[in-house]
Amino acid sequence: MPKETIQKAIIYCRVSGAKQVREGDGLGSQETRCREFAKFKNYEVVKVFKEDISGKLASRPAMIDLLQFLRRYRKTGTVVIIDDISRLARGLEAHLQLRASLAKAGGRLESPSIEFGEDSDSILVENLLASVAQHQREKNGEQTKNRMRARMQNGYWVFGAPIGYKFETQSGHGKILVRDEPVASILADAMTRYATGRLASQVEVKRFLDDNPIFAESRTTKLHQSRIADLFSRPIYAGYLSHENWGLSLIPAKHEPLISYETFLAIQKRGAVTACAPSRKDLNEDFPLRGFVTCGHCDKPMTACWSKGRSAKYPYYLCDTKGCVDYRKSIRREKIEGEFETLLGELVPSANLFAMAFDMFRDIWNARLESLEEEKRSMQ
Repeated sequence: MPKETIQKAIIYCRVSGAKQVREGDGLGSQETRCREFAKFKNYEVVKVFKEDISGKLASRPAMIDLLQFLRRYRKTGTVVIIDDISRLARGLEAHLQLRASLAKAGGRLESPSIEFGEDSDSILVENLLASVAQHQREKNGEQTKNRMRARMQNGYWVFGAPIGYKFETQSGHGKILVRDEPVASILADAMTRYATGRLASQVEVKRFLDDNPIFAESRTTKLHQSRIADLFSRPIYAGYLSHENWGLSLIPAKHEPLISYETFLAIQKRGAVTACAPSRKDLNEDFPLRGFVTCGHCDKPMTACWSKGRSAKYPYYLCDTKGCVDYRKSIRREKIEGEFETLLGELVPSANLFAMAFDMFRDIWNARLESLEEEKRSMQ
């Protein structure tokens, strides 16, 4: 007699997130139960697929690998064992999509918790259980959101710790933000300098932070310019919590602020003012006075461009302010820059100007020395 062929089977295990992997053994428990079921059914388990991702998604890395595995052995057919219907998906739409994909790939779904069938009654029960799993997921999400919102109303931050803070468990508070030194003091210093005008722009703030070795070493990723603007717009550093999507605004926080609320308002006021001479990537040696020389009528900064002639291109400065009588009226580059060179040559700095410049550089030098001493003490 020919030897009976043993049915091949694979196991699929899923939990909702990495935290469940770290703090529990959900994947291991599912695999054990599925292996017991396979032994009872006399199936040979040839592979196990595991992942930690939300069940509302149909496209998941391990599930994609599982479907590819099924397609390779479509002719022989493979049983797919899951611990419970919610492990396949926690949404009716995702469940139906995966059921169709498994069948198309040659897989047959089985579970120790439910008997899958193709008759109308079995399909009804299966869809009802999938709907229940979706409802449980959505209900859990609503309860989690409500608890997080309530805790934020009580003055506690419920998301990831921002730069300059870290979470610490304290009696009577639970997990609460505390200053992450020395990063907290460095960031507070940068914010105060910007609010008082010692740092003229957020670009200088970024340079100040990048030049600080302690702050730079504390970062695993580069601090981009857009990140500076985001940090300076967050009231959490002034001791207040806000979350527009939850309808929460300026809730007094329990944690210690890095700056005062007055300093925060000064930062917002400075950030709302447009810079007089913004940095531009397209400035080059062709038009060194663009943005500096102004129109004689409207007193607005002039722009510049190359104008194409019959056989060559010609450089011009022009006023681009609509409504001005000189709007788009071109002036040759050599005329403006020649007059500027003449004017520059006639300028002679006075003794008072030299003395004032000397005092300014001395103050800057002393401030830099003081800053280096502060960094030295912090590193010690």
